[in-house]
Amino acid sequence: MQVPCIERNAIAAVKAVNAARMALRRTSEPRVCLDKVIETMYETGKDMNAKYRETSRGGLAMKIVACD
Repeated sequence: MQVPCIERNAIAAVKAVNAARMALRRTSEPRVCLDKVIETMYETGKDMNAKYRETSRGGLAMKIVACD
């Protein structure tokens, strides 16, 4: 396993712990309704060109080769 992967996993773990802590300590009502967030993200995804979605057909997937 390469070091960048280990570092990335450690950073992701810290982010997950912080997100859980923030969710558990929430004391006020949410400012944005979850249904509106989901609806907006769905509309955004529909507006995106298919090659830039999770298809590996465009963007960095086509420009960057794997590191050795």
